[in-house]
Amino acid sequence: MLEKPKLFLTAKEFWLVVAIFLVTLAVRLSFFYDEYQDFISKPFYFTQVEVLQQYEKEKKGKTYTILRVYSSELDLNFFTRTYRKENFIDKRIRLKLFPYQEMRFVEYLGTSFISSRINAVSDKSDSFKSSVLSTIESQHSEPIIVSFYQAIFLATPLQKKLRDQVSTLGISHLIALSGLHLAILSGVLFFLLRPLYRIFQQRYFPYRFDLIDVGFLVLVILGWYVWFVDSPASLLRSYAMMVVGWSVLVLGIELLSFSFLATIVMVLLLLFPKMLVSLAFWFSVSGVFYIFLLLKRFSDVNKFLMTLIISFGIFILMLPIVHMIFPMTSTLQLYSPLLSLGFSFFYPISIFFHTVGMGGVFDGLLLKLFTLESQVVDVKLDMVFGVGYLLLSIGAIYYTRLFYLLLLVAFGFMGWIFLL
Repeated sequence: MLEKPKLFLTAKEFWLVVAIFLVTLAVRLSFFYDEYQDFISKPFYFTQVEVLQQYEKEKKGKTYTILRVYSSELDLNFFTRTYRKENFIDKRIRLKLFPYQEMRFVEYLGTSFISSRINAVSDKSDSFKSSVLSTIESQHSEPIIVSFYQAIFLATPLQKKLRDQVSTLGISHLIALSGLHLAILSGVLFFLLRPLYRIFQQRYFPYRFDLIDVGFLVLVILGWYVWFVDSPASLLRSYAMMVVGWSVLVLGIELLSFSFLATIVMVLLLLFPKMLVSLAFWFSVSGVFYIFLLLKRFSDVNKFLMTLIISFGIFILMLPIVHMIFPMTSTLQLYSPLLSLGFSFFYPISIFFHTVGMGGVFDGLLLKLFTLESQVVDVKLDMVFGVGYLLLSIGAIYYTRLFYLLLLVAFGFMGWIFLL
C-alpha cells in the first residue's frame, strides 16, 4: 500500500517554516505594540461596546457591577466596573475609557481591566442572532438552562453560577464551542446532505466525487456558523483545522500528523496574533495534540475502543495541563469522560428539539446535573512540574517508553488529586 506523502519531506523544511513563522509573527506583533503604545498614551477614549457578561462583586462593604465588554472599534475585549444597578446584558453602551500607563502589552492583547464611565445605554438592534436567542429563552423557565443552551449553540457567556458548576463537573470543554461541536455538526450535515446530493449526482454529474463536493458544502455552512457566533478562538482553530484537513485529504497528503497541527497553529497565530494569549486556544490545541498522540499509539484498535480511549485518555492526560491554571478539583469531574460521550448524542438531539419548539425536554435532567453538590478543593500544579510534563508529552511523540511514562504520570496525578 502506498504511503501518503508528508506535509514536510524533511525536518529541515519544517524548521525553516518555523523560523519564517517566528520572524513574521514578530513583525505582526510589532504593529500591535505600536497600537498598544498609542492606546495607553491617550488620556481617554470614547467607544461603543457590546456587553457580553455581567456579575456583582463586593469590596469593603460596597457592591458594584463588573461588565465584560467588547469594542469592535478598538478590537478590545475587556472588563470594566460600574456602580449603576441595572441589567446591561444584550445592551450597547457608549463608554468613556481611561487607559492606564501600567497596562501591560499582554493585557492589551488579551482581556484587561479598564476604568470607564457610562455615557449612554441603548438596546441592541434586532438581528437574526437576537431572535434565535429569544427563541431559545422562550422554551425554558430556568435562567440557568437558558444560559446553558445559549452557550452551546451560540457561544454566549455563561451565568457565573452555571460557570462555577460547569468547572466543578469538569465539562467546560463541552460548553465552550470547539472542535467537538464542529465534528458533531459536520457529521449531522453530511448525513443529511449526502443523500440529497446523490439524487442530483446520479442524474446530472455522475463523474463528480460526492465526498469532496458535500464536504465542501459542509465547510461553507460551518464557516457561516463560525462567523455567526463571533468566531471564538477554540472554534476558529477547529474550523481552520477542518478546512486545511479537507484540503489535505483532497490532495492525498498525510493528515493526522503533529507537523500538520503545528502548521495550523502557526497559520492561526499569524492571522490572529491575539490568540497568542488566549487560554481557550491553547487548551484547544493541547486537546487535539493528545488526541493525535493517542491515535498514534493506539492505531491498531477498533473504532469503538478508540472512542473510549480518546474520551477517557484526553480527560486523564489533560488534568495536569488544566491544573497548571485552574486548581478547582471535585470528584464530580470523574464523570467528565462519560458526560463527553453522552454529549455527542445529546447535542444534535437538543438542536432538533429546539428547532421544533420542544427545547425543554431535557430541562429536568439538566437541572439535576447542574445542582449536584460535591466538596471542592484547590490543587494547583507547580509551573516547573507543568513544564516538565509538557516536555515529556513532546518526547512521547518519538519514544514509546516516554508515552507510557506520560500515562503513568497522568494516572498518578489523577490519583493524587482525587484521593486527597
